[in-house]
Amino acid sequence: MKNKVALIFAFMAVGFSFPALSSTFNFYEQSWFSRKKKKEVPPPSAYQQLTQRDTLALCGVMNVLKKDKDYYLEIPKQLLGRQVLVSNKLLQVPAELNEAGVNKGINYENKTIVFEWERQLGRILIREQRATPEVLAGHAMALSVQENYINPLIASLKVEAVSKDSASVVVKVTDLFNGRDNSLNDVFNLINLGTSANSELSRILEMRSYDGNVAATSELTTVVHEGKSKTNITVVVSSSLILLPEKAMPGRVESQRVGYFTTPRLQYGDYQPEVTTRNYITRWRLEPKDTAAYMRGQLVEPIKPITFYIDRTVPRNLRPYIERGILDWNKAFERAGFKNAVRVETYTDSMAAEGDDAKYSVVTYDASEKANAMGPSVIDPRTGEILKADVIWWHNVRSLLKEWLMVQTSAYDAAARQPVMPDSLIGAAARFVACHEVGHSLGLRHNMRASDAYPTDSLRSPHFTSRMGGTSASIMDYARFNYVAQPGDGVRVTTPAIGPYDLMAIEWGYRWFPNERQAEQQLFDFLQKHQGKEYCYSEAQNQRTAIDPRALSEDLGDDAMKSASYGIANLKRIVPNIVKWTTTGQPGQTYEDASRFYAGIIFQWSLYAYHVLANVGGMYLENTFVGDGKRTFSFVPRERQQRAVQFLLDEVLSPQPWLFSTPLTQYTYINRRTPVGVQEMSPTYSLTNQQSYVLWDLLDNERLVRMLENEKQNGSTRTFTAIDLIDKLHNHIFSTTIAGRNPDIAERSLQKNFVDALITAAAEQEGVKINKKLNNRTQRYINATSETCSMGCPQHLSSAPRIIELTGSQATRVSDAISVKRGELLRILKLMKARMGSANTAARLHYEDVALRIQTALGLSK
Repeated sequence: MKNKVALIFAFMAVGFSFPALSSTFNFYEQSWFSRKKKKEVPPPSAYQQLTQRDTLALCGVMNVLKKDKDYYLEIPKQLLGRQVLVSNKLLQVPAELNEAGVNKGINYENKTIVFEWERQLGRILIREQRATPEVLAGHAMALSVQENYINPLIASLKVEAVSKDSASVVVKVTDLFNGRDNSLNDVFNLINLGTSANSELSRILEMRSYDGNVAATSELTTVVHEGKSKTNITVVVSSSLILLPEKAMPGRVESQRVGYFTTPRLQYGDYQPEVTTRNYITRWRLEPKDTAAYMRGQLVEPIKPITFYIDRTVPRNLRPYIERGILDWNKAFERAGFKNAVRVETYTDSMAAEGDDAKYSVVTYDASEKANAMGPSVIDPRTGEILKADVIWWHNVRSLLKEWLMVQTSAYDAAARQPVMPDSLIGAAARFVACHEVGHSLGLRHNMRASDAYPTDSLRSPHFTSRMGGTSASIMDYARFNYVAQPGDGVRVTTPAIGPYDLMAIEWGYRWFPNERQAEQQLFDFLQKHQGKEYCYSEAQNQRTAIDPRALSEDLGDDAMKSASYGIANLKRIVPNIVKWTTTGQPGQTYEDASRFYAGIIFQWSLYAYHVLANVGGMYLENTFVGDGKRTFSFVPRERQQRAVQFLLDEVLSPQPWLFSTPLTQYTYINRRTPVGVQEMSPTYSLTNQQSYVLWDLLDNERLVRMLENEKQNGSTRTFTAIDLIDKLHNHIFSTTIAGRNPDIAERSLQKNFVDALITAAAEQEGVKINKKLNNRTQRYINATSETCSMGCPQHLSSAPRIIELTGSQATRVSDAISVKRGELLRILKLMKARMGSANTAARLHYEDVALRIQTALGLSK
């Protein structure tokens, strides 16, 4: 049999001729006798190697891929060209930054970007997206805007892979977040260290993708050199790439009558008389679940409520109060037609383990010595939509709450006289602080005008304060505690709370309309119905340079002199009890607690002085519209200015033995913490210093120019003039000298203080130009038209702090402000010379010194 088989094979080999082997016919592969060969598999593509798949499969808004030490982003094609907000915030900081108040939760940079695919170059370009001007649809100007504006490129990434169907691209992003490239995160420059990250000491800790954002957590280190020493600074930061809504929220144009933070958009149109800017208020996107019911006037829940998550680190005894402070805002949102608009949840361990998901707005509690709280938010720069808000609460704010309670209420509230205060008191204070900061997170600015809405004496009424629910018409004021109430008044409501202004502001800002543009008239009509004092608005003004005395922080009531007098009466009740009310009974207790209480009282006294001082040369500023019958500018009445100056003479520019010569000063000074350690400041020094500042600010040229403007407009008989002011100061400060008596040490110090303040702005060099250029402020007036057109500045007043300019260096030199002060210096010089001969040695030396100072300052010969 074997032989037969061999013959058959031999015959086949000889008797048949086969065509040449080719790709279409392979004898060995087709032979039923041969073994089948495996088909060759092509090597995996770069995309497959990175993703382990052939096509796009999203897990989150973009896919985060990790290979070895590198991180990659897989960007879906449909997101190319979509706007992405890069939001950077701190998660951990070293002790050096902690001490400076730079802590966890602080958002230090936001920028908008878009990803562009440059196919020919095989790269993804990152372009910063700045606020492109708006243009009405269908207008020819739209093409000009498109052609005229270009946004800058800030980074370029090599395309590492493309999915088989070109539905996504993969790029390596390691260097964007590990400190090598600061295009998206320039933390050390932005927190004012002025350095770059050391790439060898920096790394990405993790990257995660969520439904609406991608977050990279990085540990970055820099080296700061100071002189011959160097310090390594390491921070942990989160960089979130938040996909902005494809359909932008309709923007609501601001009104200067309501204080909202805003985001500006330049606007073009074919029929504009001039280029304009629309400022959109910052607010959450609240839309009703049931629009029909909402339009019928029923309370409706929002599609997406505003939810704040309380961090696990918030002390348990404070949580209920902070939660109530947040939920207090629901009362205001009900005015806007929404129920349960604001909610509070617990930020759980599992949420924290998820990483920095931008969908959570967290109340962060920082272990820090800083005594403050803040309520920042992250917004869509196109429309002002608030995307998230993180309320930051520094632990040591509790010390501030305790100080306020003791200084402002202990005169009539025994519970505030304890070294360790009950939770009920601290909690009530924490509630209003939380409510205030969440107000910022809802988009509201400060409203320092709100406290002026309530009459001073009404704050002593239990019925009035209970009915109004607080000490001010707005929680967004810095109204603090009721320092006006006196012992025996029986006032129980001592803290600020949501008031009439807040209810109005939330309704105006959050009332939903089907068509935002058509709602502008309705919103204006709404404001026209709310013109009482309780609805007035003004941002904060600097205490020392304030123009409108009604818009100051830390004040109460509509009469600063009366409110301050009540406040000082309470301070006089407290001072004798400082040691008693700070004694803990612990062995070895020092006077440190007493010193802090004492310093708080002096600070409160100085606040009263500046609340009053702002009335001198003050102007009332109103947010007016054509036809409303109100004056935009008016001056503080003569009688009120006279009362203000008299208060300052009696309560500041005179010895205050009740405050600065108490038995307490034999045991403790005012302890101040400084970079070089604790410094103990003498109370006498504190009084002299305060008197100096009050005199400098009272005689400030801009204040005197306002008084001169008032006199010019209304006549000298109807106004409190600059000369009236100087005369009152002169007759008070030099009363002993005028009477021929010898001034004591305190009086001599005050006289020199007065002369020093006069010389500061009236010395020889201040009266001549000496080739000086016009200062920048004056130059701005000259170039106002060209600057406005070239820079696209807003053409209307904003709800931001107003800047009122009545003078500049050139205008001041030719005004009577310097003349009045030089005239007073010459009058003092004459008085000094007249009294030298009859004065005792100390007084004579003082008079000679003052005379010499004046002569030197004015360039007079001896």
